Amino acid sequence: MPALYWLVLGLLLMVAELFNPGAFLLWLGLGALLTAAVVMLASVTPVWQFVLFGVLSLAAILGYREWRRRHPRIESSDRPLLNQRAAQLVGGTHLLHEPVVDGRGRLKIGDAFWTITGPDALAGSRVRIVATDGVTLTVRPVD
Repeated sequence: MPALYWLVLGLLLMVAELFNPGAFLLWLGLGALLTAAVVMLASVTPVWQFVLFGVLSLAAILGYREWRRRHPRIESSDRPLLNQRAAQLVGGTHLLHEPVVDGRGRLKIGDAFWTITGPDALAGSRVRIVATDGVTLTVRPVD
């Protein structure tokens, strides 16, 4: 197989990565491009070309995994609770529109009703949200 085939295969795999992102086809493409380079420099039989492709692709994948392990992504955000509506509410105080009975109740915040847990309290009491469990808020009375 001429090196041109490996070159085309490598480029096609890298283009395919654009349509199916996951950083897997990228490393196979790199293996094919490296195989093309070796085939250009040395005479290699087709069987050994496929073995070389497999070894170089595996080396590229393992090399990337090792590099990623040593250089973890640190993603910071100026708004870490952006898509965590319940977590955004922790610490806020609100007025109960409905009583908390047997440790369960509902709290209206804006135009949404939230399920709450906490000590029994009368309607009109002020409560502070102290924790969340999914979409259930835990509240404590404010003195």
